[in-house]
Amino acid sequence: MPREEAARAIAQWRALVSRPHETIPQAREIVEEFYAQFPVPADVSVEHVSIAKASADWLATPGANADRAVLYLHGGAYVLGSALAYREMTSRIARAAAARTLVLDYRLAPEHPFPAAVEDAVAAYNFILAQGIKRSNIAIVGDSAGGGLTLAALLSLRDTGVLLPACAVCISPWVDLECTGGTMETKAAVDPLCTRESLLEEAALYLAGGNPRNPLASPLYADLKGLSPLLIQVGTEETLLDDAYRLEQRAKNAGVDVTLNVFEDMPHVWHVFASYLLEAQQAINQIGEFVCAYTNSKH
Repeated sequence: MPREEAARAIAQWRALVSRPHETIPQAREIVEEFYAQFPVPADVSVEHVSIAKASADWLATPGANADRAVLYLHGGAYVLGSALAYREMTSRIARAAAARTLVLDYRLAPEHPFPAAVEDAVAAYNFILAQGIKRSNIAIVGDSAGGGLTLAALLSLRDTGVLLPACAVCISPWVDLECTGGTMETKAAVDPLCTRESLLEEAALYLAGGNPRNPLASPLYADLKGLSPLLIQVGTEETLLDDAYRLEQRAKNAGVDVTLNVFEDMPHVWHVFASYLLEAQQAINQIGEFVCAYTNSKH
């Protein structure tokens, strides 16, 4: 049984998904209201930029290294979420990594189905390069669907001959849009947020009839050879636990430098609750240490 703070986080996810809605715009509004409860510190600066067909927010915290950048790809099953919603959490990552952090508002399904999100992520990485930041000082980080999108961006960049970033981080990654992992069943009772039924519905919106095993949609089925060093974080109380385990094995088999850290009793993307959940800030600090270790610019 998760301890009090972890149980509180799970209860907050349960309350979020229990709110009634009839349309996708209503669901998006509910998500934005949920994240608005986490205020952004006053010392975080924000610059809004346009990138190709998408937009993004540059976040910077005091002491950020102007030569180090994180590209952040948010979760929300490719249907929900925004840079604004994730601003508090990503500002913590920006602080931990001492890096300017570009939080991408990639285009969402069903209005913009696959591969729009992948195209936007690639464009955002190239945008960072165009600012004069070296690829050896860039990390891509994403959670849930954004974790899958992180890998899809790496694959697309690799396959088009673009030099890859120094490292990448996948938080509670969703990398199998068919949802075949065993923990989809065994963790269903403790994970209210990512049910197989809801994920399959959202996958259908994103894929718009496409093949769920397309490697850029479900990177679990990709050849991962040559990808950047990878950190995977996952909690034991989530249905996507097996996605993380299987991704680690696939990455190892492909010769990727991969680290999997499993956090006991933690729910899906527990990082959101860092304002009161100790393990959330610990995980964020770990991301910062990983990014600093693999980029050339040090503190």
